[in-house]
Amino acid sequence: MILKRKKIDKTLFIKTKGEDFLIIQTFVEDIIFGVTNNFLCQKFSNLMSTDFEMSIVGELNFFIGLQIKQGQDDIFIKQSKYVEELLKKYKLDDVKHASIPMALNIKLNFDPNDKAVSKKVYRGMIDSILYLTASRLDIMFSVCLCANFQSAHKE
Repeated sequence: MILKRKKIDKTLFIKTKGEDFLIIQTFVEDIIFGVTNNFLCQKFSNLMSTDFEMSIVGELNFFIGLQIKQGQDDIFIKQSKYVEELLKKYKLDDVKHASIPMALNIKLNFDPNDKAVSKKVYRGMIDSILYLTASRLDIMFSVCLCANFQSAHKE
């Protein structure tokens, strides 16, 4: 079985056979795949099982922080559970929610007199929030703006 690797994403593979296709996404030691044909599914499963320990768990509901709900004609992806875990981790679960990520006219300026925060915590927070941009493009600007301050992490 020959799989084509997508040039944009080095972890995404696609195999087509006529109208049917097999799509494979890898992440570290995890792999998910979907098919439009049961024969392709069985063939891929058998091939992978010869070299790797593998279990097929059925319909995908959760994968690396993504909650996935499949309907008849739709697939919904959300990260609300991931967000809840992040808020608890950084002790922000009791803060007031905002309807928009950041005011449009806000300017963040570096103030050397501000209280310093842990470099590890700040970078961890930014990295975690960057992952949210997979499903929340509306926060991209705000997260990247905050990421600019990673070298001078102040409150």
